Amino acid sequence: MGGRTLIRGGLVITASDEIHADVLIEDGRIAALATSGSVTAEAWTAERTMDATGKYVIPGGVDAHTHMELPFGGTAASDTFETGTRAAAWGGTTTIIDFAVQSVGQSLRDGLDTWNAKADGNCAIDYGFHMIVSDVNQDTLKEMDLLVEEGVTSFKQFMAYPGVFYSDDGQILRAMQRSAENGGLIMMHAENGIAIDVLVEQALARGETDPRYHGEVRKALLEAEATHRAIKLAQVAGAPLYVVHVSAQEAVAELARARDEGLNVFGETCPQYLFLSTDNLAEPDFEGAKYVCSTPLRPKDHQAALWRGLRTNDLQVVSTDHCPFCFEGQKELGRGDFSKIPNGLPGVENRMDLLHQAVVDGHISRRRWIEIACATPARMFGLYPKKGTIAPGADADVVIYDPRAEQTVSAETHHMNVDYSAYEGKRITGRVETVLSRGELVITEREFTGRAGHGVYTPRSTCQYLN
Repeated sequence: MGGRTLIRGGLVITASDEIHADVLIEDGRIAALATSGSVTAEAWTAERTMDATGKYVIPGGVDAHTHMELPFGGTAASDTFETGTRAAAWGGTTTIIDFAVQSVGQSLRDGLDTWNAKADGNCAIDYGFHMIVSDVNQDTLKEMDLLVEEGVTSFKQFMAYPGVFYSDDGQILRAMQRSAENGGLIMMHAENGIAIDVLVEQALARGETDPRYHGEVRKALLEAEATHRAIKLAQVAGAPLYVVHVSAQEAVAELARARDEGLNVFGETCPQYLFLSTDNLAEPDFEGAKYVCSTPLRPKDHQAALWRGLRTNDLQVVSTDHCPFCFEGQKELGRGDFSKIPNGLPGVENRMDLLHQAVVDGHISRRRWIEIACATPARMFGLYPKKGTIAPGADADVVIYDPRAEQTVSAETHHMNVDYSAYEGKRITGRVETVLSRGELVITEREFTGRAGHGVYTPRSTCQYLN
């Protein structure tokens, strides 16, 4: 671990500052920053010096929503913790928070142990876990307290997927009441799954089986309704709420209203909702199946509301919900019945680049890019300032980013273990050049120099936006 690394001449960008500075790294942490060319910086000696002139020096990305090796619909996500975290590193992400799953009839601890075993020794970058709560009962509620103490401080519930992950309003209220006491944060998949299942059944009965109908039955109004209901339940419980993968402008409006009332309500969106739409779901020859995820892609006119939400802070975080399934053999399970298409898109490798493209396109500022991709997710889930910033004492999770390099996104060149790209052929300005995780070189000038097992499990404190 020892040794000193000096990154010289770059523009250091954090959520709060842009400064031409040299960054000194020692023993896996940021030791100091000094204005480029200052006397201090000149005096620093280091075993390894990197020239970042003309480049950005940014904190490693924090992707607070991934699903490596997630079992779903008789198959499992195609990225393992090894392949998925390596791909994340290629994309400039140095921390993921994945989801351990409690199965019905199981304890939270059993689920957490299962996921710890999947990840342990296999990750190229650091990782933490949220806990999916599928079975709210007295034992589960007690376990939530213990998990918060141990650094698993967020719990996901589903208003969707009856018979799998679904919780009813009473179960949701109980979990929220518990988290109001123990400091945990409830993350909500807000879609009215009971109503959606009726619409799915009716669509299939009409012979509407193509992928595009996945988007039509999972109506924006039912996302908005569930978002509203989750907010009110959280208000009754006196608990904070984090709504995952917000895709509909009507749902953004619910979050904005709650935040205007001063409630501790937070919203996340994902690159697929910012860059893709129902046009993709409608692609012919079953190609639309590649874009089946829930919440679903929306018509293009929803994108403007999501970008506006990110600018006005009604949405605070962009995560990927990375949950890849190969087109051949996995997505194809739903030929002739869209409801059998495994839900999920690959994206962990693309997030930082797509959001830099949003800077180039004028949607967000450079600092806002770092805020929504690094700093806020770290604060939201109790990892700041260890993760999410470049400051003395922070982990040396650092990306040297070339803002002028051009690339074309393609399955031919990506590192995710999936046979297609959701952004195939998209041209992007900006590219990750070098990535350090706790001071170790994981990507060195576009070569993977990391290793499985470097990444360590990272316990988290509670949400840092709450008193």
